[in-house]
Amino acid sequence: MLLADVAATSTALAATRSRLGKRALLVDLLRRTAPAEVPVVARYLAGELRQRRTGLGWRSLASLPAPAAEPTLEVTAVDAAFEEMAGLSGPGSTTARTALASELFAAATEPEQRLLRGLVSGDLRQGALDALLLDAVADAAGVPPEAVRRAAMLAGSTEPVAAAALGAGSPEEALAALGGFGLAVGRPVRPMLAASAPDVPAAVAGFDGRPVVVDAKLDGIRVQVHRDGDEVRVFTRSLDDITARVPELVAVARTLPVRTVVLDGEALALDATGRPRPFQETASRSATRDAELAAEVELRPFFFDVLHVDGRDLLDAPLVERLEVLDAVAGAHVVERVVAQDTEAAQAAFTGWVAAGQEGVLVKDLGAPYEAGRRGSAWVKVKPRHTLDLVVLAVERGSGRRSGLLSNIHLGARDGSGGFVMLGKTFKGMTDEMLAWQTQRFGELAVEDDGWTVRLRPEQVVEVAFDGLQRSTRYPGGLALRFARVVRYRDDKTAGDADTIDTVRALAVPGGDGA
Repeated sequence: MLLADVAATSTALAATRSRLGKRALLVDLLRRTAPAEVPVVARYLAGELRQRRTGLGWRSLASLPAPAAEPTLEVTAVDAAFEEMAGLSGPGSTTARTALASELFAAATEPEQRLLRGLVSGDLRQGALDALLLDAVADAAGVPPEAVRRAAMLAGSTEPVAAAALGAGSPEEALAALGGFGLAVGRPVRPMLAASAPDVPAAVAGFDGRPVVVDAKLDGIRVQVHRDGDEVRVFTRSLDDITARVPELVAVARTLPVRTVVLDGEALALDATGRPRPFQETASRSATRDAELAAEVELRPFFFDVLHVDGRDLLDAPLVERLEVLDAVAGAHVVERVVAQDTEAAQAAFTGWVAAGQEGVLVKDLGAPYEAGRRGSAWVKVKPRHTLDLVVLAVERGSGRRSGLLSNIHLGARDGSGGFVMLGKTFKGMTDEMLAWQTQRFGELAVEDDGWTVRLRPEQVVEVAFDGLQRSTRYPGGLALRFARVVRYRDDKTAGDADTIDTVRALAVPGGDGA
């Protein structure tokens, strides 16, 4: 397939607001894609390169060669070119990478250059969300969407699932291929996610009087621990393998009375009194292999779910059953929880855990299966303050004592079409260390700079506290944050994990968090 076909579909996606219209465009292209090309085309339609790092930045795209007159680039050749760039290192690699990029862009037509520029910068705003792409794969293959979503959940990514479904000769063969994706110990699955509620009564009310389990919500990093005999692997919520960085978690996993197990939980560092240390210390510890830091800051695992044990998959078992297994397997390493029959019991647990330094609570449906990769109503999180996880869309240069630093950040929530809705700006809550860090970080994410405002690739997630919401004609979402301030940057989350504009609007209704 020519890259021009993908570029034409990308342009049409960006111009289409209707989800049905977008899905029809995706289906049309996927049906024209050869099986060997599906992994590349699927990733490009999702707005990403297959290579996590290419070494190219926005400065590399500042001066491009003139576009080609006719399309000649094949998608597999483009993927191979980026793979070659990603593999370069050492002396001379920058020069070689620049030459390869120039050659690639010179062979691209203007629409293809626009697509490639967006893929490299991470700023391809076409609205092809992963969930929409999975539905399109199902439509193109003639199979139920639920079958595709479950396979993607178990595979941990869309590409192999799309290839399996679209490479089959019939819907029946596609279903059989999708059924071949099972939970494999050692291969991460997409984690189940929680919706948000403004307070405990609102969270409990959503379960219609049924008993719920209330977990302490820990201020750590999400970990998925897989053990097969003595072989242990640890993954983050973004499915990155951090096994080599967390030997203490590996050691704990090897002590458990099982042969094979997959556990979901949090890892965090505690102080001498047993209270959580600042999140930044936990995050720094999990992100480094520094022996001195590892000796100084020990991570401890606290598990709240089990997905597999000794050959038995538990994804479809109700939570109450999974918790019985978890207690037998993980014992002292289980997150604190209570079963609450009413709001008062849930509120008492919330108050006690927050006083002990925890982040809040998770209220869960005892009868729910583990819906990996979904942010449904079976899990609901409550925090003691009004916070949102937003994406930094741009940053302004500082003045006065902040001269030379990137300071005032522009905050955006996800919309329903793959873009972001701005909700305001803030420079409050930033320490000197944070300002220095974000100046370097946002320099790496910059895609445009007019001398005052630097527009960024929408990748960095920031947790923001605020006092309420107010109506605003200044911002397209009609809402603005009141007295927003930075709590922390969330390197453990991607832009796809940020809160949506619908979540923000729900907080603005009477009785919610908003004004």
